[in-house]
Amino acid sequence: MRAALRIIALVIAAALASTAAAQTDDATLTKLVADLGQKSFSKKSKAIDALFATGDPRVAAILEAMLSRNLYKQKSDNAILVKTKKDGKSVYQNPLTKTAIETTSKLKKVRINNKLRKKLRGAIGSLSLQNKDPVKRIAAADAVFKSRTKGMLAPLEAALSSEPDDAVRDRMRRALSAIQLVHKSDPEVRVAAVKTLGEFADPEVRGLLNSLLVKRGDGSHAEANVTIRAAAEEVLTAAERSAAFWGTVQNLFQGISLGSVLLLAAIGLAITFGVMGVINMAHGEMVMLGAYTTFVVQDIIRTTAPGLFDLSLFIAIPAAFLVAGAVGVAIERGVIRFLYGRPLETLLATWGISLVLQQFVRSVFGPTNREVGTPSWMQGAIQTAEGLTLTYNRIAIIVFSLMVMGVLLLVLRRTWFGLQMRAVTQNRPMASAMGIRTGWVDAMTFGLGSGIAGIAGVALSQIDNVSPNLGQSYIIDSFLVVVFGGVGNLWGTLVGALSLGVVNKFLEPYAGAVLGKIFVLVVVILFIQKRPRGLFALKGRAVES
Repeated sequence: MRAALRIIALVIAAALASTAAAQTDDATLTKLVADLGQKSFSKKSKAIDALFATGDPRVAAILEAMLSRNLYKQKSDNAILVKTKKDGKSVYQNPLTKTAIETTSKLKKVRINNKLRKKLRGAIGSLSLQNKDPVKRIAAADAVFKSRTKGMLAPLEAALSSEPDDAVRDRMRRALSAIQLVHKSDPEVRVAAVKTLGEFADPEVRGLLNSLLVKRGDGSHAEANVTIRAAAEEVLTAAERSAAFWGTVQNLFQGISLGSVLLLAAIGLAITFGVMGVINMAHGEMVMLGAYTTFVVQDIIRTTAPGLFDLSLFIAIPAAFLVAGAVGVAIERGVIRFLYGRPLETLLATWGISLVLQQFVRSVFGPTNREVGTPSWMQGAIQTAEGLTLTYNRIAIIVFSLMVMGVLLLVLRRTWFGLQMRAVTQNRPMASAMGIRTGWVDAMTFGLGSGIAGIAGVALSQIDNVSPNLGQSYIIDSFLVVVFGGVGNLWGTLVGALSLGVVNKFLEPYAGAVLGKIFVLVVVILFIQKRPRGLFALKGRAVES
């Protein structure tokens, strides 16, 4: 019995001791937090170091509030408060307990300077190095790299020794090497740090290494050690070659991305132009109708079923196809079928229709841009240490355009309608003599081309402004793609779109966007002089005659 009483007494004593220690810790933290409100920046700096040294998990949030200028000092009692937002209103909380505080006097924002900002970023990054989320650990390592504070050396080494994730380890090695290069005095350690940094070809590393080679006003280098300077020059040379290579890869990706956009916009035009020989100046407005259909679908989903928003594009694709396709059939049946064989009148009529459609959309939706949201699965990007960035929305559009191309080829090659359309394309009089209703084929073909343009509008709504003038931005480029690739030939349209997209992106850094397009236009004109039927000309008696 006595033994049991002793055990109970020891447990109660331990609980009381731990409570007292916690109260002492809170009292110490409260005093250190109060020191953040002092006027002297040097005293604030010492308070940051002291708070960081405690290792308390609440410190990171306090330092983040200070960095974001949300830390305030109450004049009446010098209490430090954290400003937050709740229901659109400002709420002030105790930084340690997170309880709301009623302010009794005026509040003064805690001031910081650039030196303190650098220290805060490093401290916040270091405190986040042990976070369970690897993404946050990578962000913490990058913050330490940017601050390069000497005091982060030991915490970073400790975190690196126990880090299980290879990607996070690489970012930590990068940050550790930067700190060693800046603060260590041993030449061998610094040379090793330079070589480690050479494994990363990103612009921030190149900027750090370049700083070693910058000359002062007296002509001397910022880095006096010849060995370190030579190592930095060697690494920078290799880094510049790597950066040039990855820059080329980035331009190639952007060119293919632009080419996929042009393919989506032009593929429907290639069908109508190839089968009927109609110069449809309203084709861009079919793209615009598809984009506005996407807006309407998303607006309905937002108000009725917000949980389906990530599926909104999959719902918008068939809707846009039907809307634009129906408008295309109406245009063909109502106007164009009376103008076959008169290309100038067809051009003027479709130009007038495009103006009517633009004004109709302005009257319904207004002249301003409409916001079309991006689903969560299309947000973000693939980023590499070499500086290569591949955005998910662009990747999705590239894949989507190739899928549309594949489905269209299947329709043309494996369906009865595709067989009739190819027959009309190659020899219209003979197809009519064989019993094919060429008028019906024309209407359905025009509807198919317009529907594909509507699908293109769904994709373009993710990368461009949805406005009544959306289609006008792509109509000229679409005709260039069709004529360059070969009128009515889908493979020619694919090659032409990708070629023009890549060439445009590689010319932009040297000639600018406008001059680059002019140069491409001149090249296409000269090419058409030599090959009037484009890269891949259609074959058939009607075409060759």
